[in-house]
Amino acid sequence: MPLKVGDKFPEGVKFDFAPITDPDPTSCGRPSEYDASKEFANKKIVLVSVPGAFTPGCQAFHIPPYLQNASKLADKGVDEIVIIASNDAFVMNAWGKVNGVRGNDKVKFMSDTKTKFSETHGWQAGMGDRNGRWAMVVEKDGKISYSEVEKSPGEVTVSGAEAVLSKL
Repeated sequence: MPLKVGDKFPEGVKFDFAPITDPDPTSCGRPSEYDASKEFANKKIVLVSVPGAFTPGCQAFHIPPYLQNASKLADKGVDEIVIIASNDAFVMNAWGKVNGVRGNDKVKFMSDTKTKFSETHGWQAGMGDRNGRWAMVVEKDGKISYSEVEKSPGEVTVSGAEAVLSKL
């Protein structure tokens, strides 16, 4: 069941994460388990789910505005932007690099294959195992303050950076 505004971010949420250690998209370190339930504690997180890395809608319309507005989101108190998809951690690492993300950035690209958060607490796209296109804001106290899903995986409206910024 999708999380709603006012719900608490659940325990036991884990993503696969290959930290960006160099800018070369053809190399990648070993993925490790990222315990989102612990790592999100006492942080304001914008959690963005997309159907797939490098796909036209995600690459052209959904993720670039988050990267372009990262400082505006930080000015509104956002500690990190976490982008998840059903792709593996290697692909997510390369996608972050291609988009200019560096290891010290407050933007993380992660694989939602560990606990399948989108399937259990978010929304699926309705296209096989792909994540839906949605966005959530997790407050420092762990409560969800924004949770919206697109009516169609091809749209970027309520899950886009401008929509999230307008609600912070």
